[in-house]
Amino acid sequence: MYIKGKLKKDRKTKNLTKRLKVGDIALIAHKDLDEVAALSLVEKKVKCIINIEETISGRYPNQGPSILLDANIPIFETKQKDIFDLIDEGDTIEIIDGEIIYKKNKVANCELLDENKIKELLSIGYANIEKELELFIENTLEYAKKEKGLVTGNIPIPKTETKIKGKHVLVVVRGKDYKADLEAIRSYIDEVNPILIGVDGGGDALLNFGYTPDMVVGDMDSVSDKCLKSVKEIIVHAYPDGRAPGLERVEKLGLKAKKFPAPGTSEDIAFLLSYANGADLIVAVGTHTNMIDFLEKGRAGMSSTFLVRLKVGSRLVDAKGVNKLYHSSFKLKYVAGIAIAALIPIVVITCMHPLMRELMLLFKIRIKMMLGL
Repeated sequence: MYIKGKLKKDRKTKNLTKRLKVGDIALIAHKDLDEVAALSLVEKKVKCIINIEETISGRYPNQGPSILLDANIPIFETKQKDIFDLIDEGDTIEIIDGEIIYKKNKVANCELLDENKIKELLSIGYANIEKELELFIENTLEYAKKEKGLVTGNIPIPKTETKIKGKHVLVVVRGKDYKADLEAIRSYIDEVNPILIGVDGGGDALLNFGYTPDMVVGDMDSVSDKCLKSVKEIIVHAYPDGRAPGLERVEKLGLKAKKFPAPGTSEDIAFLLSYANGADLIVAVGTHTNMIDFLEKGRAGMSSTFLVRLKVGSRLVDAKGVNKLYHSSFKLKYVAGIAIAALIPIVVITCMHPLMRELMLLFKIRIKMMLGL
């Protein structure tokens, strides 16, 4: 196999996707490539992926590689991690039969993950899922004891400037199928006009759909400057000890933000903010709800999510997968009905015109003459 292209590199895939262009070669360091990262690489239409980590370690059946395979994007792995320092961003490289060529010199060997190899590694992951589930449950219960203050009132929840009381709130996370689900609930958003909360990159997801978020909540590591400058309110998710690395970025943009020190994920605190500030209904899009979701996020358990969902209870509606509930289909009979309905007034008006009435009379006489009547 021969591939040639400009190389872009980053040890964080979500940062890399911001700089990728069509036809680039992506150099990543992403162990167990997750579905969301793979979809973002597919969207950028990269030429291929070079990973210095195990794309599938066999710990669990991560679906990222399968998505790239379906999109015909080759995945190469190399054990020579120093190529991150050897190859400059934006320089052209070649991949020739398992060798990475840079400035006419071989800098590393690489192995193609083909369909058979991916299936083999995924089978190991599926076989290991029961063991991972057991560990996941144990970790969830252990951390739930430590993080119970999140829902028992021991952690103060900020009062938002955005008026939430009595309103619907839509919380958007840039997770699996978020685009399809947002598209499916467009009519709900347009009719109900809920408060829009973007969790980090979820803010940009809303912007891409033509909606301006009312709030952005998160650690500010994957939301764009454009989004931060457009929203009315910013809540920075801080560590329980008060440290908030994301706050510095917001302040450098000349913007104001509130801190919310809390354990758990940013989507958890978005639900808590909505609930504590009186939301009548909370609709979630793209959130993480199962073990695979959390393993792909690098978390060993989902204690905070478990606790928060217990607290929020019936006020939360999860729109995950709503796009699969109903698929409207194009029916020719509907089009025919509309066409006939539109033609009826045209025919009536035409028949009432004097000239048309004379033509119809002549046509009638002609028919009688032909029939000898």
